[in-house]
Amino acid sequence: MEGNASVDVVVVDPASVPARAALRAYYDDIVTRWYGRPATRVEVDDLVAGAGDDRLAPPHGLFLLARRGEAVLGCAGLRVVGDVGELTRLHVAAAARGQGLGTRLLVAVEEEARRLGLAVLRLETRDDLVEARRLYARHGFTPTERFTDDPYAHHCLAKPLT
Repeated sequence: MEGNASVDVVVVDPASVPARAALRAYYDDIVTRWYGRPATRVEVDDLVAGAGDDRLAPPHGLFLLARRGEAVLGCAGLRVVGDVGELTRLHVAAAARGQGLGTRLLVAVEEEARRLGLAVLRLETRDDLVEARRLYARHGFTPTERFTDDPYAHHCLAKPLT
């Protein structure tokens, strides 16, 4: 696959067909990694149904896709909680990894959070998502107080945006 120069990162409606496909790919990947086996359609359907991805649309947040033409290569979400942004659903398709798309998506979310006047960007992640944890550390995220009751959130990280 060619480099990421021809990749566009755009804000989209999380209910759009490309966004829903990206979110399904994200859920499939995290379930597969968690259980060490392919996710079932029912597992992914259950996550999609209960995820609250409607909070990734204005005024509660936004959803970004990384695309090359019509091909969706990754996604990231931003939820707005007061003056804090929560990075969520950062995912790069397996075939597009190693091209810096995770960084492009993360930087785009940071830019959108700053544009919205948010003071802090925070996130939660799991122990097994080591690549994501390395990415966040490289971009200045540091451990912060736990802000979620999600049992799968092993690490809470934050980065000031001001």
